[in-house]
Amino acid sequence: MPATVLRLKRGRDRARTHPWIFKGDVADVAGAGPGVVTIVDSAGRFVGRGFYNPLPALCCRIATWDDEPLDEAFFARRIRAALGMRAADGDMPIPLGRLVWSEADRLPGLVVDRYGPVLVLQCLILGMARSRATVVAALRAVVGDLPVFALDEATPARLEGFAPERGWVDRAGPEAVVVQEGAVSLKVTLGAGHKTGLYLDQRENRLRAGPLARGCEVLDVFAYTAGFACHALRGGARSVLCVESSHEIATAARENLALNGGEGRSEVMEANAFDELRRLERVGRRFGLIVLDPPPFSRTRTTLDAALRGYKEANLRAMRLLEPGGSLVTFSCSHHVSTGLFEEVCRDAAADAGVTLRVRAQLAQASDHPVLLTVPETAYLKGLLLEAV
Repeated sequence: MPATVLRLKRGRDRARTHPWIFKGDVADVAGAGPGVVTIVDSAGRFVGRGFYNPLPALCCRIATWDDEPLDEAFFARRIRAALGMRAADGDMPIPLGRLVWSEADRLPGLVVDRYGPVLVLQCLILGMARSRATVVAALRAVVGDLPVFALDEATPARLEGFAPERGWVDRAGPEAVVVQEGAVSLKVTLGAGHKTGLYLDQRENRLRAGPLARGCEVLDVFAYTAGFACHALRGGARSVLCVESSHEIATAARENLALNGGEGRSEVMEANAFDELRRLERVGRRFGLIVLDPPPFSRTRTTLDAALRGYKEANLRAMRLLEPGGSLVTFSCSHHVSTGLFEEVCRDAAADAGVTLRVRAQLAQASDHPVLLTVPETAYLKGLLLEAV
């Protein structure tokens, strides 16, 4: 048993179902400091075992409610269970997708994505960063002896007080890989761009949007590396216009469009999305399919009002650009913007735009980003498929 024991205050029973413990939940911590801790209730009864760090307000993440060591065998069991849930027939390996999604897979602070022959690993908390070698060994025992690229995010690392790693863990792999997402080819350069290389949480939504593009002019706003636009091309779009503000990412978008037969049917506009939406409205452009997939406009509650104004403005402008019968696929990945609040914003935008829209589907993150009912923080991506009538 770990030497460090974290004792909860009386009545803090949430820790028996939710893996987050804040400093205000803690009565005292007896032991050596940050690391693996045993969590007990106010009467000294065992609650769970997890990773403790006195630096952030969210000071402890419970990894297990069983009395078991957090060793390589533990990580291997959890990784094997995560892969089994994702493989419909229980078959391995999974060639593209998220293999481990933090708390949703009962491995808090750990993200693992697979891009063909490469694994990308993110440690979001100090405890996982310290366990990196053990995690890598467990991953290879389950998935195979693949090269692993460490890609920690700077902001969580700063909050947790560790230096983020960025690079190959023990041996080098390829500089870039081309992966298949349905009929679409996408190039991923390890260590470049956002997330771990692709927005894998949109994988199923991209596959769904492709067939909507048949015979359409398509607008992909906040396009990143043109994943939605590439699916639109494969789906039979007449043309696609991508809007992306970053020159580096726009260059990657052009590469992906070329990989998918975009020559002569695609354009990447390097511009501010809001400015370009207004310009397209002024010149009278219309589109049969529009995708709005912005970055999180709000990372804290204090910026929520500004975020809602941004979502409304982007959706209002896009709605005015829709052809009759056209489709708008619109998203928010801001955790503090609930599904209900996002729908309200879209309703207000439609009213101000003077358009009538039918809800064809409610959209969410891909199924390899599972959601735990008792941990609502595992759900963050929400979207709507709307049709102009």
